[in-house]
Amino acid sequence: MLKLFRWICLCLVVGPLSAAAQTFDFPGAAVEAPAALSSRMPGLAREVIAVYKDEDRRRFLDNLFRLQTVAGQSTEAAASLATLRSLGPDNSSPQADATRVLYEIFATAKARESQESSFDEAFRHSFREVLGKQSDPTAALVIRALGVDLTAVQQTVKDALEPQKGKSTIALADAVTLIRAYQAEQVFRAIAPLAAALISEDDQRRYIIEKDVAVRAPDGATVCALVVRPRSASGRLPALLNFTIYANPQTLLDEARRTASHGYAGVEGLTRGKGCSPDKPVPYEHDGTDAAALIDWISRQPWSDGRVGMFGGSYEGFTQWAAAKHRPKALKALMPSVTAAPGIDVPMEGNIFQSFVYYWPFYTTNNKTLDDTPYNDRARWWKMNRAWYVGGQAYRSLEKIDGTPNPFFARWLDHPSYDAYWQAMIPYQKEFAGIDIPVLTTTGFYDDAQIGALYYFLQHNKYRPNAEHYLLIGPYDHIRGQRGTYSRLGNPLTVLRGYETDPVAQIDLGELRYQWFDHIFKGAPKPSILKDKVNYQVMGANIWKHAPSLAAMSHHSLRLHLSAERSGDNYRLSAKKSAGDASIPQEVDLAERSDVERIVPGGGIVDKELNRAGSLVFTSDPFPQETELSGLFSGHLELVANKKDLDLSLELYELTAQSQYVELSFYMGRASHVQDRSHRNLLTPGRRERLDFQSGRLTSRLFQPGSRLVAVLRIIKAPGAQINYGTGKDVSDETVADGKEPLKIEWSGESFIGVPVWR
Repeated sequence: MLKLFRWICLCLVVGPLSAAAQTFDFPGAAVEAPAALSSRMPGLAREVIAVYKDEDRRRFLDNLFRLQTVAGQSTEAAASLATLRSLGPDNSSPQADATRVLYEIFATAKARESQESSFDEAFRHSFREVLGKQSDPTAALVIRALGVDLTAVQQTVKDALEPQKGKSTIALADAVTLIRAYQAEQVFRAIAPLAAALISEDDQRRYIIEKDVAVRAPDGATVCALVVRPRSASGRLPALLNFTIYANPQTLLDEARRTASHGYAGVEGLTRGKGCSPDKPVPYEHDGTDAAALIDWISRQPWSDGRVGMFGGSYEGFTQWAAAKHRPKALKALMPSVTAAPGIDVPMEGNIFQSFVYYWPFYTTNNKTLDDTPYNDRARWWKMNRAWYVGGQAYRSLEKIDGTPNPFFARWLDHPSYDAYWQAMIPYQKEFAGIDIPVLTTTGFYDDAQIGALYYFLQHNKYRPNAEHYLLIGPYDHIRGQRGTYSRLGNPLTVLRGYETDPVAQIDLGELRYQWFDHIFKGAPKPSILKDKVNYQVMGANIWKHAPSLAAMSHHSLRLHLSAERSGDNYRLSAKKSAGDASIPQEVDLAERSDVERIVPGGGIVDKELNRAGSLVFTSDPFPQETELSGLFSGHLELVANKKDLDLSLELYELTAQSQYVELSFYMGRASHVQDRSHRNLLTPGRRERLDFQSGRLTSRLFQPGSRLVAVLRIIKAPGAQINYGTGKDVSDETVADGKEPLKIEWSGESFIGVPVWR
């Protein structure tokens, strides 16, 4: 969820090539030596140009100008770009069109370089001339592309070179892929040092920019804001606010500029203690009151029409609900994405604390911006987790093992239940009833924060049944669920952790943002994809479907029992309950640590293996016909354990007829909190207990005939999360000494899962 990565996947699509069998000389030295690569690429590009064809005119020109750029044919590249532009906008993503404007600026500069004193001067002239003709929204996206992480672009070149190791030739399709990556890397390397001053010049022409605006909170603290307004505005404007702890100056300006380019006042507000705020940074605790104070301030400005919308993902989704809890009068609409819900899905899920969150406070609170050093120090955190796991110390001792105080994480550990500390941060129960503004939530089936996003959606609809709250969900992760399936350069991202997404799943959520707010604030039509309250992409069917509620995504729930009957190496998921009450034994040695170096199999959305550690695996019979699984699955588990508590997960997969596992959904929970996340109810050792739950993560997948459903019932024991030894004490205080007696469970044949099915 909070794992923000600075990678940009370019996912370079070259399309079918007419001379697919064509190969070209490509020496091995070019793979390893930058100088050799630089020497070979222009000639390779010219050779490819001589044979390259594509029946798709747009795709042909999109590849051709890149080939020409690398070949040194700048005039021809500029002409190809002009022809491509004449075909009209690229319907896939406005970012792709905007990035091509940037390439046009570069090609034009290279073509006129000989007429100027230097390339630098030619680029300045070209930048002013070409960008000056663009609309504000296009220019904002051009500048956004300039903020691409150069190391990510360089990595794409390395990825394209990797298959060439040990070879002396390169196939045509691979050559085009490599040249596309190389072209982007060369362009951005050349222009990055020149861009800042030119961007500032363009901004001054288009916008009124106010930086480091200090706004007082009710308790006297200060929050810092950036305001960007279009100079072309003739009257008061609605404002769109993104309130965040991620104080990256470039990202903040990029977002505020993009908002202003669409005719709004773009406001980026920061958590107290960040930016120009003199206070100490504090995550979560004050964001609701601080964001509400900033909204009130916005509504009083002479440029404001008194209406404010909020947008953003992850932490920025949380701040929207935190502000809505206080119901500021000017707040009129929300668009939260992949939304964090403190106490629900972060830093704990199912009341189980997750160690990946441990380093996040250092990243976000060490200084006024962001501290990348601890964020990127994966070796440090693996060393800490490993030492804790092997040593068996209390979970609360992580900061002692690391050697650096972590007061925020320690404070969180003091609240293992969803108590008043967490409840004060976001709307709680009946407070949702008072949120009477339109909301659009976006998330993904593979979003780490889906459980938080759905929590808000379900609670809002529960306490306000007529809420105007839309949900959009598809095969997206934490990044794509808030930005969409196009890179910062506009390239389609078509593969996610080994899963090739359906074509209809391609979506630009940045553009949807302004369609949504234009609908709310400017009377534009509602975005066409929002045909009902729940809008979801059915994986494997290449369609979007729409339903009035999560329950309406399915016709009925298919009940499958956890049977003691064997099915190969697994147990059976059976439509019929076993005769009698045969139970399934499970024993887990919670003190055993020989698995610390174990390489965990699987991990892809589509994979050949499962992680079976600490688990029981149940497999259904093959589905005889196409079957759509859509919605939230549920579980009814009956067990007898020898401990007062345990932590478990239940994971669902499709096992295809081709023996591939497709990840669907999972549930994670602490047994003592399954019935109530706010109050702990310990198990009684030796007594039969019932655990009834509904997963907070939905899925939608079309099973083909012959596919099976696989359920993995796991006891959680790994270096990356708390280990519940079952004494009934605060789990953060338990040590390996509390796990001397293995956990023993008898799972009753009365146990079953309920799978939502549409047929």
